[in-house]
Amino acid sequence: MLQNLKIKFTLLAITCLISGFANAQTGGLTSFNFLNIPGSARVAAMGGSYFAIKDGDIHLAQFNPSLLDSNMHNKLGLSYVDYFAGINMGSAAFARTIRPKLTLGATMQYSNYGKQTELDALGEELGSFTAADYNLILGAGYQYDSLWSIGLSMKNIYSALANYSAYAVAFDGAVTYSKPSREFTASMIISNVGYQLKTYTDGNREKLPFEMMIGLTKRPAHAPFRFSLVYSNMQHWNLSYSNPNDPVVTDPVTGEVIEVKKWEFGDQLMRHMTIGSEFILSPNAHIRLAYNYRRRQELKVSEKPGMAGFSFGFGFRVSKFHLSYGRSIYHLAGPSNHFSVTTSFQQWMH
Repeated sequence: MLQNLKIKFTLLAITCLISGFANAQTGGLTSFNFLNIPGSARVAAMGGSYFAIKDGDIHLAQFNPSLLDSNMHNKLGLSYVDYFAGINMGSAAFARTIRPKLTLGATMQYSNYGKQTELDALGEELGSFTAADYNLILGAGYQYDSLWSIGLSMKNIYSALANYSAYAVAFDGAVTYSKPSREFTASMIISNVGYQLKTYTDGNREKLPFEMMIGLTKRPAHAPFRFSLVYSNMQHWNLSYSNPNDPVVTDPVTGEVIEVKKWEFGDQLMRHMTIGSEFILSPNAHIRLAYNYRRRQELKVSEKPGMAGFSFGFGFRVSKFHLSYGRSIYHLAGPSNHFSVTTSFQQWMH
């Protein structure tokens, strides 16, 4: 059983790494890292970081509570993620405006890691066990004036890995500046400020994946697209790490290792950046494309990097439903597929 648990925990660690936020220095030091995996197809298509746009997308309230406003009133959003190694994820979100400037929202998020065979120390099969993570998000957004909005959300996080379980409470705070006349939005988020109330094992309390981010979107005048720029992990500057698989270049005469010169400042800066664009074909149809530099640097294969770090997707409206698809390319091993659907109960009442 212990051996099988080690395999399971190794898989979970790899899953958290692939999320695009973890790395050899900041990754592996926190628990509940499934929180960093984008459930929204739109967010996934935009490189895993997209939260500075006020257009009534209920799925974005999961990441940025300051986006909760009257445009999300009575909206329902469902998402599903076909992840790696048989891992399935999903979420359901709903919002309701209770006062002209106050909107409440709730999101239920889950990650199912499937059924695993339980073995004893001698490798004898004892049965099976399951592993899953859950997160209930309760948020509130307040429209302070025509330009500024603020938001706060509370996360109730529960994890069950075989016979081990843990529970934590965390808070997200956000502020958004949006000027529709200029088609410009900027948001700042402080996420996962909390505490692990119940630990997997006694005396081993783990940290949550705290993060600070700032993002903006801008649609140039008369342009058929908007671009997005996100600066993540503001709390850490150095996100690089030493990759033991990097090729070693040696002098053919002396045999000494030749240090490869790197663009250190630029490399460090770009590891914080996610760049994306939404091409607006019509008010009801969008094509999305993004590039995550850090994801590419950490997960590409040197000899064949392929499209690692890129993501794309699209969204369109069909009758009373808005459908979205996102595809994130992490590695030669394969991508993840994200699906989202949104509808408004207001439309069904007319």
